[in-house]
Amino acid sequence: MLRRIPSPFALALLGVGVFLLAFVPLLTWYVGPRVKLTPTNIDVTSVMTGRGSYFDADSVTTVHGRTITLTRRILGDVHAGAAHNAAVWDISTTIDTPKTLPLQDPRRSLDWTVERWVGDRSTNMPVHCCGETPAFDTDAFLKFPFDVRKETYRWWDSTLGGSVPLNYAGTVKVLGHEGYRFTGSVQPTRTGTRQVPGLLVGLPQQGQVLAEQWYANSRIALVVDRRSGEIIDASVAPKVTLRRPGGGRDEVTLLQSDRIAMTDATRRVVVDQAADDSRRLQLVQETLPVGALAVGGPLALLGLVMLLVRGRRSPTVVTPEGTLSPARNDPGQGTQDAEFVTDVSSP
Repeated sequence: MLRRIPSPFALALLGVGVFLLAFVPLLTWYVGPRVKLTPTNIDVTSVMTGRGSYFDADSVTTVHGRTITLTRRILGDVHAGAAHNAAVWDISTTIDTPKTLPLQDPRRSLDWTVERWVGDRSTNMPVHCCGETPAFDTDAFLKFPFDVRKETYRWWDSTLGGSVPLNYAGTVKVLGHEGYRFTGSVQPTRTGTRQVPGLLVGLPQQGQVLAEQWYANSRIALVVDRRSGEIIDASVAPKVTLRRPGGGRDEVTLLQSDRIAMTDATRRVVVDQAADDSRRLQLVQETLPVGALAVGGPLALLGLVMLLVRGRRSPTVVTPEGTLSPARNDPGQGTQDAEFVTDVSSP
């Protein structure tokens, strides 16, 4: 009786190949989604600076050519995030002048806003819970979704109190790291009212009036890491003014700058973080699955072929007693494989 003994080497190739092929869906459907999540324990401070104009309350006039500093701190609420499986971020944003910046007191800054953003950790879409303030309805705010596409996104503008379409504008490199650039603008829009002395808006006969506050932004430019959606560079050109009730022109400039942009220090920090996150995502989403598929497929096929075509034969003979013993080659057959005969004759 002929028995084939599989080649250990062929079995090893087949086993490794099958393991690598099974590793691909594991990375795609299990590991990947657990890596591609917005963090809940974030604690980041970013600074943007520029020169422009602002209303100085001490001199009761608009001053020009001064440094404007925008500081934003994002702190994650881990407990609330875990309870709702969401990213819950508290955002404090201050706008400071050279007078208020050394005070390090947001209550004495030129402007101070506090918000709470809640987003789905996988899709980045807003989640309405946990004291969200305000109620966001947009594609992106503090970051873009994972796997950024070359298309238009709705970006939340806190000063506007609404979303702004940002259009894809090509790829650029920031400190050697490539990202997608998105740009947009805000046309002059009334955003609310503010009680001020009538004299301030050209109504000296009235003591106090509810002046209209208007906002515009001639250029919003963001550079985004395409895998993580993290913003690696940003610049804005805001203008906030006051108009008399029903007025058609600006009476007072509260804030205006042609360019407020990330500082070099902030840019280095966010680029380093985005580069690390991008490499990790690339490893899990692209490098490992493609490598496992490229290596595992040929190994499994080669092992299977070796088992089917080049299996090593080990001749054996079944004795009358039912035991197995090696068969002997017929001398006349040289080194060729012998035919195996079972001796079933009686002694």
